[in-house]
Amino acid sequence: MSQVKAKENFKSIPPKRRSVNEKSFLQRLWKQIDLQLMVWVGVLLIFVFSYIPMYGVITGFMDYSIFTGARIFENPWVGFKHFESFFNAPQFDTIMRNTLVISLLKFLIGFPAPIILALMLNEVRRRFFKRTIQTITYLPYFMSWVIVGSMVMSLLSTDNGSINIFLQTLGIIDEPINFLSERNYFWGILVTTNVWKDIGFNSIIYLAAIAGVNPSLYEAAEMDGASKFKQMYLITIPTIMPIIIIFMILQMGSLLNAGFEDILILAQNPSLRPVSDVIDTYVYRIGILNQRYDYGVAVGLFKAVVSIILLTSANYLARRTGNSLW
Repeated sequence: MSQVKAKENFKSIPPKRRSVNEKSFLQRLWKQIDLQLMVWVGVLLIFVFSYIPMYGVITGFMDYSIFTGARIFENPWVGFKHFESFFNAPQFDTIMRNTLVISLLKFLIGFPAPIILALMLNEVRRRFFKRTIQTITYLPYFMSWVIVGSMVMSLLSTDNGSINIFLQTLGIIDEPINFLSERNYFWGILVTTNVWKDIGFNSIIYLAAIAGVNPSLYEAAEMDGASKFKQMYLITIPTIMPIIIIFMILQMGSLLNAGFEDILILAQNPSLRPVSDVIDTYVYRIGILNQRYDYGVAVGLFKAVVSIILLTSANYLARRTGNSLW
């Protein structure tokens, strides 16, 4: 219904009945006062800590000096100078290539991995075995990247590293390989580590969605002679498809988030920079370490704008399936 028709209908309501409706709205609001208070506290915290600090993005259009402090508007405006500097930077092509390749690899491998794990766990009937696998796969998510990175470096070490010892025992290699110094191995190590760390926790949502599937559908499929694979393909996946599409939209919106902590820890060798330098690590190195805050803000703002465009585009495409976010 259009707003004009809504206004006409509202005017057509007798004043007495209109007052009753308004009163009932206030009454409903008062009945939900405990829930409203909890919601508005959360909204207020998000506004204070997430939206108010956003005014700092204007420093990306200035020659900002840290000595001006909170007097931001005393800095001279320079328009799109820092954006042009980033687009013309010698590292621009390398950074964008690394960002897109690493993000796409994480998306193509890391996104379906928890769905597959959830589908497999759903078919496990031994409760003890299922709980054990779930616990083992959940644990890495709760470890910090410092611990995970240390474990990976220990496994891949040339001095008594388990991977090198295993490969030498099988006769695949003669000498230990310094995996974390070889550019050819970095993307594979990074994506594998991310999948190992997040696969268990990310599968929880899909397991919860699968638990909501009507059991009568499986019973009907069994009576029709459908195998477990057909039940999974024809019942489970279509039923949880709305959840999959929503998380795919969110993942598309963060396509330029190639990572930060994981890359910073695993790519400590400077020789890996041509394959490991992404937007976030570039902002950290140039914007923070070199104290070019205005330049770092401009690069970060560019990434945010591209992410919003990707999120909106993905949501537009998903809307045609009836499973969009808005």
